[in-house]
Amino acid sequence: MKLAMIGLGKMGANMATRLLNGGHQVIAYDLNEAAIQIAEAAGAEGARTLDAVAAKLPTPRAAWVMVPSGKPTEATINALADRFAPGDTIIDGGNSNYKDSVRRATMLKERGLNFVDVGTSGGVWGLAEGYSMMIGGDAQAVERVRPIFETLAPAPDQGWGRVGPAGSGHFVKMIHNGIEYGLMQAYAEGFEIMKAKQEFNLSLSQIAEIWRYGSVVRSWLLDLTANALAEDENLTDIKAWVPDSGEGRWTVFEAVDLDVAAPVITMALQRRLRSRDEAPFSDKLLAALRNQFGGHAVKRES
Repeated sequence: MKLAMIGLGKMGANMATRLLNGGHQVIAYDLNEAAIQIAEAAGAEGARTLDAVAAKLPTPRAAWVMVPSGKPTEATINALADRFAPGDTIIDGGNSNYKDSVRRATMLKERGLNFVDVGTSGGVWGLAEGYSMMIGGDAQAVERVRPIFETLAPAPDQGWGRVGPAGSGHFVKMIHNGIEYGLMQAYAEGFEIMKAKQEFNLSLSQIAEIWRYGSVVRSWLLDLTANALAEDENLTDIKAWVPDSGEGRWTVFEAVDLDVAAPVITMALQRRLRSRDEAPFSDKLLAALRNQFGGHAVKRES
C-alpha cells in the first residue's frame, strides 16, 4: 500500500521505516528538509510540499499525520483536506484530544473525506517491537487501511483494533496514558521507599530484576525501570522534573465530568506538577504557619 507520512519526528520516522520494511511505499513529508532526506535514504519517496504529497499518492489517498497535537495538527489536517478529494482518508496518529478528533471527523465527513484517529503507544521501541494502536473511525474507512495497522502492530492480529467511532481511538489512548501515570508513580514511590531503608543496603537494580520474573508486578514499565537502574542506580544525572504531555490531565478532567472517582491517576498528575517547582510556595507557607502558631524554627534562604 502507498501512503504519506506527514511528520518525521522520532516516532513518525520510526513508523515510516517499519512500513517500508513491511513492503509499503511511503511518501515522506516534514518541514525539516534533513528529516526528509533521512527518510529518502531509508527508501521513502520524499515530498517538499503538501501539493506534492497529494500528487504522488494514488487515489483513494491515505495520509498519516504525526505532528504535535493542537494547532500543528489542526493546520496540517485542514491543509490536507484542501488538497484531498472525496473518498480519501486522513489518519491522525498523534496525541490529539478526542473532542478535537470528533470535531475534525465531522468537518471532514462534510467534505466527503474519511477521518481515522489512532491512539498510538510504543514510543521509541515501536520500530522493533511494533505499536499498540487504538483506532476510531468509520468501519469501512478503517478496513481500507487495515494493511497499515497490520504492519505497524506487533503482529497482524495483535496489538491493534477499531474500538469505536471517530474520537474513540484518542479517547481510549487518553485513558491508557492516565493509567500509565498511576503505574509509573507506584513504581517510583515503591523504589524510593526501598532506597530510604538504608540499613538494609538494598540494590534497587537487583530487586527490579527479581521482580521482572514471576512477580505479580512484572510489566514492560518494570523492564524499563530495571534498564534505568542498571545504567545508574542513583539516577545521578537526572533532574527530578517530570513533564506531562496532556493526556493525564485530560483523563482527570473526563473523570470529573463523568462523576468517576480516579484518585490514583489524579494524584499521579499532581505529583508531576509538583516535581516542576523547586521551591513550592505552599511549603514555604506551611513553614511560616508553624513558626507563627508554635514558634517552630524555619530555614532561611541563604
